[in-house]
Amino acid sequence: MALAAVLGGFLLGFLDFLWIKYLPYPVGNLGNSSAVWAVAAFAFGYWVRSGWWRAAVGAAVALVVAVPSYYVAAALIQGDEWSVLWAPTSLLWMSFGVLAGALFGVAGTWARGRGRRSVLGVALPGAVLFAEAGLEVRRIGHPDYGIDPLWDALLKAALGILVVALAGRTNRQRALALATAVPLALAGVAAFLLAGFR
Repeated sequence: MALAAVLGGFLLGFLDFLWIKYLPYPVGNLGNSSAVWAVAAFAFGYWVRSGWWRAAVGAAVALVVAVPSYYVAAALIQGDEWSVLWAPTSLLWMSFGVLAGALFGVAGTWARGRGRRSVLGVALPGAVLFAEAGLEVRRIGHPDYGIDPLWDALLKAALGILVVALAGRTNRQRALALATAVPLALAGVAAFLLAGFR
């Protein structure tokens, strides 16, 4: 599992940079999404079948490794400065990776279980995408963004619905997870704003 976490994190960071650099807007902009990385941590937790704590640690390791991997790709492919690897912003993103990895890794294991926790587990990756969509809606019409955030918001909302549909095992679980994701998304918007995302 440790090797999978490190390798998965390296691939996430490196491929994320390529995604942003070479895919057109708005799909390419998904690479700038912290919610997409949280969903990757959820997928790791969903995949791991050996307990919630292993999922939490593994997903956190993956997200932490993904940050320097992203900057290595940027240095190799477009000549960015190597010093960004140990810059304070990189360390901050790694700290966010520990928190998001643990939370969403555990959510992935919950989604495979039974009862209320399974609904919460399925709801969380949709909620984080809906929360980012909410941030995008706030930007619509801003002089720096114009109408572009509308496309980002629609894409993230659609992905939120898709991830709930894929992670849920029954229609009842999916419906309950979507209903749960809405208030969680509102809390997520507040958390993003408190963390300095605008």
